[in-house]
Amino acid sequence: MASAAIPLSDGGKPHPEQQYLDLMKTIWETGSERQDRTGVGTRSICGAVLRFDLADGAMPLITTKRVYWKTATRELLWFLTGETNIRPLVLQGVKIWNEWPHANYVRQTGEDIALDDFVARIADDEAFAARWGDLGPVYGKQWVDWPTYRYRPDGLYEKGEGINQVAQLIESLRTSPGSRRHIIEGWNVAELDRMALPPCHKTYQFHVAGEGESARLNCLLYQRSCDVALGLPFNLWSAALLTRMIAQQVGMQPGELVWMGGDVHLYLNHAHLIEEQLSRAPQGQPRLEIVRHPETIFDYAIEDFVVHDYVPLAPIKAPVAV
Repeated sequence: MASAAIPLSDGGKPHPEQQYLDLMKTIWETGSERQDRTGVGTRSICGAVLRFDLADGAMPLITTKRVYWKTATRELLWFLTGETNIRPLVLQGVKIWNEWPHANYVRQTGEDIALDDFVARIADDEAFAARWGDLGPVYGKQWVDWPTYRYRPDGLYEKGEGINQVAQLIESLRTSPGSRRHIIEGWNVAELDRMALPPCHKTYQFHVAGEGESARLNCLLYQRSCDVALGLPFNLWSAALLTRMIAQQVGMQPGELVWMGGDVHLYLNHAHLIEEQLSRAPQGQPRLEIVRHPETIFDYAIEDFVVHDYVPLAPIKAPVAV
């Protein structure tokens, strides 16, 4: 396996992206090979940690292949709406969730429709999208409308008002920054079987270091299952972006993103991607500018984000395991 020399950042330290490449190399060379839910097969390790400093606009945006950060950003903004249907994403040209409802449609109806034709129907037919484009109560639903139930005098339960975890988090960071309960949780055990895909990036915990104008907002993300080649570049960007947005909303400086993975794996059919990416060296220091301060965390738009100094190497395509 070809391996690039370890590049140094301007400060003489290893480039922040090198830890991602090192993780990829470790999994590919030492991971346990096993079968998985998709039937593709993986090499997997248990437990990994990556750390990224977000000061001065720095972002963990992978440069050894092009990462479509606007696509990841549109997905994050979609999560914050609480929407669970792919149609808003499809209408923006975001394709990352299409395979799951397509596979469900083929399984349920027996119609051998091509993925592109299915997605076109989602875009063109609102009623069809309502029936076949929904993913169940995935990420955004749990983030901003976690279901609650009330016990009635007749012994039955009725649905109560949903819990907006994101709004509660913002409030708790403002009023009780030293709390150890700044958490957004996606793993709703009672609803896992209704989700097209249970949450992979499941638990976000925020931590405030310092006080006043110097207060820094850190984020620890625990990801139970991680496709390092295709998923992790998106996950790192999104978690760092969410941290930057929340920091702006609560008047703090972005601190550190700490990413922790549980089942950390590479798919066996991604060999060409892995070999090619490990032969490349990170370059540059991508930085994010948020050009507007929206009134709330729910009011950001794609136009609010500008990335500077991102000159990635060419994209590397690989299939998504569904």
